[in-house]
Amino acid sequence: MQERDREKAGRGTLFIVAAPSGAGKTTLVHALRDALPGITVSISCTTRPKRPCETEGKDYFFIDDAAFDDMVARDQFLEHKTIFGYRYGTPRTWVFEQLESGRDVILEIDWQGARDVRKLVPGCVGVFILPPAFSELEKRLRSRAEDDDATIRRRMREASNELSHYGEFDYLVINDNFEDALAELAALVRAVRQGEQPAVPGRRDFAGRLVAEAADLK
Repeated sequence: MQERDREKAGRGTLFIVAAPSGAGKTTLVHALRDALPGITVSISCTTRPKRPCETEGKDYFFIDDAAFDDMVARDQFLEHKTIFGYRYGTPRTWVFEQLESGRDVILEIDWQGARDVRKLVPGCVGVFILPPAFSELEKRLRSRAEDDDATIRRRMREASNELSHYGEFDYLVINDNFEDALAELAALVRAVRQGEQPAVPGRRDFAGRLVAEAADLK
């Protein structure tokens, strides 16, 4: 089936994309959304205050704790978690409406959220973004100039744990050269749309070496 500039006929595919902090997941995902028709990035609900650069309904759905509790009670999240004191959740109804309309949906979540979603959405496709080296993650985090040393150390510990779960995902993409990684992601989505096996190289040995490198740097 050829890719079209309009929404695809039939049900869309749910793509779960996870990565350790600093691997460039968000930039890749947003570039993929802009490059391909018929695909959207899931919008999470959060109790975090809205930043000046953010837009309601585009970046997040901003809600208070009472509303979040209500959604949890009514089982309206595919997955939800607390990060640095704020709560984040993937709205079940919004995601399913997008899929039923024929649009593909990307979820940017961690390995725990991915595990929860796989139980609820058969046929979803899991993609894990790898850095070219574990030490590169710290370089990228520091280049952002957003976090202090303690926060960076915590993020690196979390990244080490995140990396150890690469085996739970269907495909591994290395974000060394951004354009190459984006092209590989786009080719993967096109192959899934056409019912073909994506031609993504096997990288299990490489990922295993990254996990070992992370352990050595602890």
